[in-house]
Parts: sequence; structure tokens; C-alpha cells
Amino acid sequence: MGVRDEVRIVMSTTQSNSCPECAGALRTDGTETVCQQCGLVVAEDPIDHGPEWRNFSDGPNRERTGAPLTRSRHDRGLSTEIGRSTRLKGRKRRQVARMRTQHDRARVGSTAERNQIYAFTEIRRLAGALSLPRSVRDQACVLFDSAQDGDLLRGRSLEGFAAATVYAVCRTNGLARTIGEIADVARAEERELQVAYDAMNRDLGLSTGPIPPRTYLPRFATELGLSATVERDARALVAETGAAVGGRNPGGVAAAGLYLAAKETDEQITQAAAAEVADVSVVTVRSASVALRD
Repeated sequence: MGVRDEVRIVMSTTQSNSCPECAGALRTDGTETVCQQCGLVVAEDPIDHGPEWRNFSDGPNRERTGAPLTRSRHDRGLSTEIGRSTRLKGRKRRQVARMRTQHDRARVGSTAERNQIYAFTEIRRLAGALSLPRSVRDQACVLFDSAQDGDLLRGRSLEGFAAATVYAVCRTNGLARTIGEIADVARAEERELQVAYDAMNRDLGLSTGPIPPRTYLPRFATELGLSATVERDARALVAETGAAVGGRNPGGVAAAGLYLAAKETDEQITQAAAAEVADVSVVTVRSASVALRD
């Protein structure tokens, strides 16, 4: 009996769901078809039809997908890219380079998509430079998409809107990030950021409110090298006199609270050091300290 005859017997046996040795029932386990009685491996499929990765979240089980979807890319991460390889030489390498150029051109269908690609790249860079979570990055990209649909970008810079969306999402999520901090790492001036933020806040109705001073305390305390005791005392001080410091710079109030709390311990700091961390003037810290003491 030849090899082809044996393959035919195995295929016919597999299709009839019976073992060729003991006529037992067959069971498919992963990539193998095994007899349940004698354990004979009747057939083996080199292709695993199961999921490539397991799902550890409570969401839908995407069994056979590629990379996860993300709102930080204009196409949600569904497009393909032609990579680069050092193994290609000569004519083949030039051919792949031309294919990559044509593929990149065909991937962008309009000027709006091109603007999205540039702005989303800037938002991802800002989120990385400011150590912001992915949720903030994705929300900023969604906000930029809404601003683009509302025709708010006309006559304004993309860099300013990218920075403004990051600042707006930080405001809506209660993250302690000032305009100056974002402008320092952005490719736009603070004036451009402020103009873009005002346009979104006016036309899109952002749910932004004043940032409470307590959100600045952990970061300022870490940068000043203060202990957890000082931070706790400053938090209690700011909470007790919340109404008295209304309308003041929240960063300045947080710096003043840390200054007063540290003054009661051996970890004393100067008003100039607190003002430098909060990016405010010494006069702001001094006036806020007087308001907190009163």
C-alpha cells in the first residue's frame, strides 16, 4: 500500500468520524484529531483555528483580529503599512520603496485626513511628553475630530488646536496641567493655544470648571521634596479655607498651602521655591498664604 492510499484511508476515516484501528469515536483537540478510545492521532491540522490572543477585559471577545482599535489614529489603526527591511537589495529595494510611497499617498484621501494625521501625531507626542494616560490621548483626538467637524480649524494653527485639546481634556478630567506647562512642550505659542481653547469652549460647550488646588499638591510636593505629612497638612488647610481663596490661581494656592504646612515642620521651604514649582510669581504665593492664614 502506497502513501497516497494511506492518506485516502485517513481522510475517509476522518470524514466518517471513526478510528481506523479500533473504530472508536474521534475528537478534535487543538490541531490534532485523536481517537477517544485508543488515543491514536488520526490527523493533524497545522493551522490553529483558535484565537491569537486571550481577552482579559470585560468587553467583547475579539478572537481573530490584529492590533486593537485606537482613536489616536485617523483610520482607527485599521490601515496597513509597508515596512522596511535591510534584507532587500538593489532593484527589489527600490521597487518596495516606490510601493511604500504610493501606498502612503493612497492612504490619505483628503486634506482633512492629512490634517488629522498631523494633529493626532502631535497629540500623541504631547501626551508622551507630559506623561498623560492613554485615555487622555484618545479623548483629545476625539475632541479634535469634533472641532474639525464643527469647522473650527479655519484660520487657526493645527499645533495650537492639538495642544488645546490636550489642555481641555486635562481640565475636564481634573488633571493638574496648566496652559504654561503644555505650551512649554507644544509646537505652538501660548496665545495660539488659548485662542483654540476659547473657540472649542465657546462652540462645543466643554464641561470644564475650575481645577481644585488639591490636585496640584502631590506633584508640587514631590518636586519640592516634601514628605507625605506636609502634603496631608496642606490638603487639610486648603480644604478648610476653600471659599476664602476662590478666584485665585489654583496652582498658587496649592504652593501657598505647601509653604504654610512646611513652615510648621522642619521641612521649611521658601516662597520663591514654591512659586517656581507652581509657575507663578512670589507675590501670588504670598497673597494666597495671607488668604489661607486668615
